[in-house]
This record gives sequence, structure tokens and C-alpha cells, in this order.
Amino acid sequence: MNTIALGKKLVLGLGLMAGSIQGYSQFNEAEADKFFEISKNLEIYTNVLKELNTFYVDPINPGKMTKTGLDGMLNELDPYTNFITEAEAEQFEMEFNGKYGGVGVVIRTDSNKNIFIAEVKEKSPFDKAGIKPGDFLVSVDGNLTKGRQEDEVGLLLKGAPGSKIKVVLKNPVTGKEMSKEVAREEIVVPSVPYAGFVDNNKQIAYVMLSQFNPNCSKDVRKALDSLKAAANGELKGVVLDLRGNPGGLITEAVNICNLFVDKGQHIVSTKAKHKEWDKQYPTTNETWDAKIPLAILINGSSASASEIVSGALQDIDRAVIIGSKSFGKGLVQVVRPVGYNSRLKVTTAKYYIPSGRCIQALDYSHRNEDGTVAAVPDSLRKAFKTVAGRKVFDGGGIEPDVKIESEYYSLLSSKLMRDQFIFNYATEYYYAHPNIEQAKDYKFSDAEYEAFQKWLTTKNFKYETKNEYILEALKKNAEEEKNFDRFKGEYNTLLSKINQEKKQDFVNNKNEIKELLSSEIVTRYYYQKGQIENQLNNFNAAIKKAVALMTTEQAEYNKVLKK
Repeated sequence: MNTIALGKKLVLGLGLMAGSIQGYSQFNEAEADKFFEISKNLEIYTNVLKELNTFYVDPINPGKMTKTGLDGMLNELDPYTNFITEAEAEQFEMEFNGKYGGVGVVIRTDSNKNIFIAEVKEKSPFDKAGIKPGDFLVSVDGNLTKGRQEDEVGLLLKGAPGSKIKVVLKNPVTGKEMSKEVAREEIVVPSVPYAGFVDNNKQIAYVMLSQFNPNCSKDVRKALDSLKAAANGELKGVVLDLRGNPGGLITEAVNICNLFVDKGQHIVSTKAKHKEWDKQYPTTNETWDAKIPLAILINGSSASASEIVSGALQDIDRAVIIGSKSFGKGLVQVVRPVGYNSRLKVTTAKYYIPSGRCIQALDYSHRNEDGTVAAVPDSLRKAFKTVAGRKVFDGGGIEPDVKIESEYYSLLSSKLMRDQFIFNYATEYYYAHPNIEQAKDYKFSDAEYEAFQKWLTTKNFKYETKNEYILEALKKNAEEEKNFDRFKGEYNTLLSKINQEKKQDFVNNKNEIKELLSSEIVTRYYYQKGQIENQLNNFNAAIKKAVALMTTEQAEYNKVLKK
């Protein structure tokens, strides 16, 4: 659009806004003043943009500058209020609906800026074409990928189902290049990536819910029906895993709760500046099972709709919540059209669960002087009560009834993952081992762990500990002050001890590193489902506690819920 046309559209818009201000001011003078400020500043913005377009020494990109300006404006609010351009609209719809047209892969960039295949979805177009994790993606339809951003390459891979793309890949072991033509398909991201039993007697059902997209409650119910039919006798409990679930549709959160509570139970309400957004959300359907013991797993990445489900079922004493404190997102967003297929995702309300508490952790309306946002301090968190009289708090996420703190990976493990040593070893392992045990049974052995350590020495693996960093900084400072020779002996002694400790790190973190290797290796043979199954059976304290509460520790389960 040229500058003159842009100016005409904005002048027309300002005129319409002025008309609305005149009518609105009859009953709300304060709001009319705000609209006048908007009108005035829009005119200033338009004039600045026109002047830049006319007189700036180099050509400008009005669309890009406007997007930058809008993003800057929205940064004054919360991080969930976003401007979605026409170019981003399709990606937004795909994420919202949990499906897209593509080839079913996750791509990453290595240290040399090569794009490689990090994950292949089972039965996806790339999977059918024999493309494997670890393969380097050389080009897409003749477009070389090296040095490009991941999202840019991702757009090259996406497209209408049925359309074809030609890709060139390079085998990570042999270095041989291969060319393949692949037809895109509709890729559906499952809301329930795994469901199964987590006890030896097949009486404790487990369902992992990864996102609250449309109809996810039907997917959960279908999984539960299947597990009930396959149970050994009858189900004795359900574990609903919401760890890492970022949320989604509030209506689906209510429907998930409805699976475990009767029709007519209040689950959540929203309160907003505009009264049309003040809503109550009760359950409206018949329950799946209102009595079966229920455990819900959460962690610091469980947010929004995940917190509605866990918080509401905690408030009405329907489930035992296990894990670590949730994220603390109690804000509701809606998507509003703003012209030319662009949208504004805007926070319109806060939600409140049955006890009356809001679990929003950060108050974005009151920022610090440096622009940061502080969490609600414990001293200001208000106490509420569940139906049974248990004390719960607002202002900081959902506190679990049974705490199992999230484990943080060691510095050594983080380095091995971040620099793709775990990934690359799994790639070589896959090509050297045609078969492994079933996913739930596979464990990386001690002998294999020793082989992994030897392999690292051939890759010149190095990492720096915090103590090493501090010691090096001390040395540099002493050298600048020209007094390093005075304590060079002590420096060498400390450095020797640090190096000894670094070698010991491979012993101290052995189980953790073996877990990471097992998980990555299993993915190569059994995809995401196998990876989840392996983790559940071998390395999951929260799952084990949930099973115990519904089998050998039923008295504790009842005590938590005051039954």
C-alpha cells in the first residue's frame, strides 16, 4: 500500500473514531478522553510514518516498522497480549487447532548452522519416506537450508496437504546425500500422546494430556474408556498428567473436570473490566466417573487451563495434586480481528476457581522501575478453603498436595544435551544396533555408559564448571594486577582439585546421564510414544507416588482429601 492510500485509510479511521467519541461522551466522559488520546496519537504516528517514508535517507519498510511499534506498545502489558500479522495468522491457527499441513518433523540447528532432523513423527510423510532423526536437511525445493533460521525452514516444509516438496538430505554417519520427493499431509498433533497402565496389575490408568485444544476432553474420555475395558477386573485409580501442559481452551478445561465430577458443579469464573466477559463455567454433561480415585501431576510448566483443572479439582477435594508448584497464569485471552486478516490476542479477564482464588502469579499492571514484574510475595498471598476445609492460597500457581520437586539437570548433563552430544551418540547408536528391547524395558547399561565416555574423548568434549569460571576470573584479575605469581601454587592446586571433581561428575551423575541416553535412544526405535513409556516405567518418582497413593497408601490419599 502506498503512503497516500495509507494516509486516506487512517484519516477515514480517525474520522469514524471521532464520531464514535462524540456519541460515547454523552454517557462516559472519561472514556471519551481516552479515545481522544488514541485519536491524537494515531495521527501523530501516521504523520511520523509518512515523513520517514518521504524523507528518510534509505528506503523504509512501513509494515515491519509498524509491527515493531505495536510489539513495543504491547510489551508494556502482559506477555500474552500479542499482535498477530497476516503472515503469522496461519501458524497461529495451526497451533490453536493442533493440526497443520506439513511433513511431520521437528528441526534444529547445530553449532555449524546446519539444519538437522531432531524428531520424526510416527507415520508422517517424512517417516514413510525413511527420513531419520540426525539426518541433515540440505535443501528444500532447491533452497539451501544452512544458515537459515529454524522457523524460516519450517515454513518451507509446511504447505497444503497433497502438495509435494523435494528435499535433499545427508546421512550423519555415511555422509551420503539423498534426494526425496515427499507429499505433505495434514499433521495432527495429538492432545493425548500417551495413555496406558502404570501399575503391574493394570488397574491404575494413566493419561498424558499435552494441550487443551478443541475436543481434547473427548480424546481423554476415549482413552479412559479404552483403559477401563482393558483393565484387569476394574480400574482402581486414574493418573492425569498435566506436566508441561501450557493450557488452551477454558471450555475444554471445564469438560475435563466434568469427566470426574457431576453435572452442575461450578469449575471456574472469569471477571473482567467489561461485564460481558464476566462468566460462570459449570459442568454441563454427565460424568465419566465421579468416585474413582484421581491423582493429577503438575509442575512449573503447567499453566492456564492446566491450573483450572488441577486447582478446581483441588478446591472441591476431588483429586490429589502431585508434583511441584504450577506456573501461575490466571489470565484469559480472546482473539479479536483488527483488519487485513491480522488479529490481536488480548487479555480480557482473570479466572477464579471454586474457592474464590485467582492463581495469577505476576501483576503486570504494577511494574518495577526497571520494567520488571515481581511475583506476589508470600506475605500478601491470601488464604482460601477447599470444600473440606483445607487451606489453599492465591497469587502464585497451584501448590501440590504432595510435593515432588522437579529435578534440575546437572551442569554436565545440560552441556551434553545443549551441545547435542546425547543426540549425536543416539544417532550413531541407532545405526550400530538394528534392534533394542521393548521401550518400557530398555535401559542404557553400565558397559554402554563406559563406551559413551570413551566416545566423548574422541569428540574433544569439554565443559567449564562454575568453580573453574571463578578461578579463571581470579587468575585474569591477578595477572592484570601483576601479582599472580604470589599465589600461582595455590591456583594450580585448586585447578587440579577442580579437574578431579569434573572427572567425578561422570560418576555422580551417571544415572541421570543414562536416563537421558535411554530416552533419546528409545525415541529412534519407538517414537514419542515409546519415549514416554520408557520414562514412565524407569525414571518417574511422581508416577510411582501416584500409584502408591491409590494402592498401598490409600490411607494417605484419604487423609490428604480429609475423607
